[in-house]
Amino acid sequence: MTVEGNLSLVGYGLATIGPAIAVGLIFAAYINGVARQPEARPLLQPIAILGFALAEALAIFGLVLFFL
Repeated sequence: MTVEGNLSLVGYGLATIGPAIAVGLIFAAYINGVARQPEARPLLQPIAILGFALAEALAIFGLVLFFL
C-alpha cells in the first residue's frame, strides 16, 4: 500500500468512532425511554431505528470515501 492508502485507512478508522458513539447513544436513550414509559415504545421504536439508519449511513459514506 502507498502512504496515502495507509493514511486513508487510519482516517476511516477514526471516522467510524462518531457513528459508533451515535448508535450507542441512540439505543441508550431508547432503552431509557422505554424503561421510564413502557407505553411509549411504539412511538420511540421507529425514531430509534431511523436514527440508527442515519448514523450507519455516515459510516457507510466514510467507507465509500475510503475507496475513492
